[in-house]
Amino acid sequence: MSADNPHQDPSQETPDPNRAPSEGSEDVAADTFFGVSDDQIDQLKQDLIDAEKRVLLAQADLENFRKRMRREREDELKYANSPLLADLLPVVDNLQRAIQSAGNSEQSGGIVDGIKLVEKQLLETMKKRGCEPIAAEGEHFDPNMHEAILQQPSADVEPGTVLQVTQVGYKLYDRVIRPSQVIVSKAPE
Repeated sequence: MSADNPHQDPSQETPDPNRAPSEGSEDVAADTFFGVSDDQIDQLKQDLIDAEKRVLLAQADLENFRKRMRREREDELKYANSPLLADLLPVVDNLQRAIQSAGNSEQSGGIVDGIKLVEKQLLETMKKRGCEPIAAEGEHFDPNMHEAILQQPSADVEPGTVLQVTQVGYKLYDRVIRPSQVIVSKAPE
């Protein structure tokens, strides 16, 4: 019986880890350290290395997620005006048509000048917000920026060149809001 606990069975004594094993004792094998073998230690080291790698990967994934979310938020803010600008484009078209039709009449006088000023102001405001007309006439046809409504044979220019713009297209920064409707040249028959 143990001196500390008189009711304890002597066969159930627990070994004292602070006590050095006696010479004939088989409590601790030669290949163990506090009851843990070298193989188990190696396995624990490998598990620790694997856990560190997983932590680093999780941190990298989190940082990539943050960057992606920041970019998406910036894009949302940058292109938030797209629907409004798309709704304003028919207004710009109508102002330009009014200027063209009134320009043919000699009686319109100051009204045409007023409409031109309104059109200029509207286009400048749109430009401040990143919305600009797409250059098309004389340019090579680009299906990302232009919408071909007709092909016309022409010996004067290279095939695939925009001959005429029937409706001006606009882009917001680098995104097309509305493609330019154009007439494109083709080789003469």
